[in-house]
Amino acid sequence: MTTTTGTEHASIILDEVFPHDLPIVWQALTSAALIARWLMPPEGFQPVVGTQFTFTTRPAGAWDGTIRCEVLEVIENERLSYAWRGGDAGNQGYGSRLDTVVTFSLARVEGGTRIRLIHSGFVLPSNESAHKVMSEGWKTVVGRLDSLISDDLLADTQH
Repeated sequence: MTTTTGTEHASIILDEVFPHDLPIVWQALTSAALIARWLMPPEGFQPVVGTQFTFTTRPAGAWDGTIRCEVLEVIENERLSYAWRGGDAGNQGYGSRLDTVVTFSLARVEGGTRIRLIHSGFVLPSNESAHKVMSEGWKTVVGRLDSLISDDLLADTQH
């Protein structure tokens, strides 16, 4: 994992190689039922540019816990990008206003599929808490994604 920090912005970057075929990884990234199993249940998700959907997590202060998303880019088997917005301007730390973008890029490599996750747009210092928590959280989530593919999706394709 690499974290890049400028004077005002930070990103979370994860770069992993999964020992899975690219179309199977793409399926796990673009199926609402599967996203619910490795990230959290999306409400209204479809891999179509302009689709608005939500995730719900633990509320904090004036924030109701709703993460408002919009699909920004879909290039089949290559890239999925969506806005990730939540929080409240009145909150400090967890639950502060967040207006970021999550991008998954895929590429075939020897031995499987390279998955690169970039969660960009954290404004420091106001999003410092979210950046720290989500840096660790994305590591866990990407691990669950790999496990889901290994345990469930590959088993389904072999029957």
